[in-house]
Amino acid sequence: MEMNGDQLIAADRQTVWEALNNPEVLKACIPGCETLEKTSDTELTATVVTKIGPVKAKFSGDVRLENLNPPESYSIVGEGKGGIAGFAKGGADVTLSEEEGGTRLSYVVDAKVGGKIAQLGSRLIDSTAKKLAAKFFTSFSEMVGSKEE
Repeated sequence: MEMNGDQLIAADRQTVWEALNNPEVLKACIPGCETLEKTSDTELTATVVTKIGPVKAKFSGDVRLENLNPPESYSIVGEGKGGIAGFAKGGADVTLSEEEGGTRLSYVVDAKVGGKIAQLGSRLIDSTAKKLAAKFFTSFSEMVGSKEE
C-alpha cells in the first residue's frame, strides 16, 4: 500500500517538529492509540487498536526514527503485530516546509500488511488507512495549530 498527502498546520516549523517528536501529542492524535512510549531518542513502542472491516485488532509494535534532519524531515520505520489478525510493517518519509500561514507537513507512506487483515482486500485496507490518516492529521493540526506561539 502506498499513500501520500500533505496538511497545512497553523504553526511554525519548529513547533510542528517538536510536536511530531512528542509522544504525548502523538498518542492523543493517533486513532485507537492506547500506549506510546519513547524508549530512546529515536525509538518508540506503541499499542494501537483498530478495526478494518469486520476485523478488530490490537497491534503492538516498535517504531524507529531515521534520517533525522531537524526541523525539516525524518523517516519513520516500524512494524506491528496483531496476533491472529496479522501484521503491518512499513515506513513514512515526513517533510516540513515553511509557507505563508504555517508549516506544510508532507508525507509518503509505503506499508505492507499480512495475515487475516490482508485477506480483506486492498480497497478496504487503503480506504481505512486514508480515513485513519485524515483523523490523525485533523487532530494533530487542531492540537498543534492551537498552541500559543
